[in-house]
Amino acid sequence: MPSYRVTLSPGAMRAGVDPERVIPTMADAAAELVTVEASDVQLVRGTPRIVVRFTCDDDELAEQVAAHTASVASTVVEVVGWFLARRDGGRWKRVA
Repeated sequence: MPSYRVTLSPGAMRAGVDPERVIPTMADAAAELVTVEASDVQLVRGTPRIVVRFTCDDDELAEQVAAHTASVASTVVEVVGWFLARRDGGRWKRVA
């Protein structure tokens, strides 16, 4: 089964939201639909990115999971942008 990851660029926190809730909120949203393998925050050129990695059957479902995850994330943090990638051999490739 292919492995995917949704990577989200967060902006400002929503009022009253504990920053510690952002990653679990995203992981829980994805877990409603698929099996979550991992979740983490990364710094890329000094900019935070939240990553949720999961498995599912195909790109179409993965796109739905990623959109749902970003939508739920928008309830706790401003979503500046997000993208979906699929593991292809030893590399991650964006899903168009």
